[in-house]
Amino acid sequence: MKGSRERLHEIIFEADTPAGKRFDVLLLWLIVASVVTVMAETVPDWHDRYRGTFVALEWVFTGLFTIEYIARLLVVKRPLRYATSFFGVVDLLAILPTFVGLLIPGSGSLRVIRILRLLRAFRVLKLVGFIEEARGLQTVLRASRRRIIVFLSVVMALVTILGTLMYLVEDGQSGFSSIPKSIYWAIVTVTTVGYGDIAPQTIAGQVIASCMMIIGYAIIAVPTGMIGVEMIRKGTSSGSVSTQACPACGRDGHDPDAGYCKHCGNAL
Repeated sequence: MKGSRERLHEIIFEADTPAGKRFDVLLLWLIVASVVTVMAETVPDWHDRYRGTFVALEWVFTGLFTIEYIARLLVVKRPLRYATSFFGVVDLLAILPTFVGLLIPGSGSLRVIRILRLLRAFRVLKLVGFIEEARGLQTVLRASRRRIIVFLSVVMALVTILGTLMYLVEDGQSGFSSIPKSIYWAIVTVTTVGYGDIAPQTIAGQVIASCMMIIGYAIIAVPTGMIGVEMIRKGTSSGSVSTQACPACGRDGHDPDAGYCKHCGNAL
């Protein structure tokens, strides 16, 4: 017979049991409802008309999520490891804005971060293929991170140089009143956004701007190529994974035949 702690862990963390799936589906609906409530509260007419209802609903959602968060910490053998994991941090951020809002008015809108908790849907709905692809993408990004960092450093150096050059060419006119503002224009131009709030007026400035626009199209293709090559090299298939969560750290994504957690080494 399973103890109450093991049974509670199975319900809260496992998605491959009827009770666990019902719990997670209910949780997902609560998350959606809370996010919709936060968004609806920002509509001026609704905020004034249903202010009391919104406040009551928010404290109900916060209370339920707080109880759930505490329960997750109680049923795992290593609470600190779960608390510092991705989902542990997201679960904490889901309840903090309401309490912080008591001290800092206006910060309550950050409650919309709860939508990140919908990532649990991949485990709840047994979308194992999505989990495998996510793990493959994570591996690819880790393998490419140094090249991406170097690429971003080069881009930052480029926009700094070109922004400074535009400041000198335009002689502080046409909106290029400072180097930081010129760098802002360079970033907007290189990324092909082009707000149009600042535009060069001199011939030299327009030539530089034209070159930057062309460079911008080339820059867009570079990180895509980096990640694409790495995906071909590494591959995204890493074998099937199960939805079983570790009773110690609460993390999942283990191989179907795994006997121990690959994150903390605890027996599954």
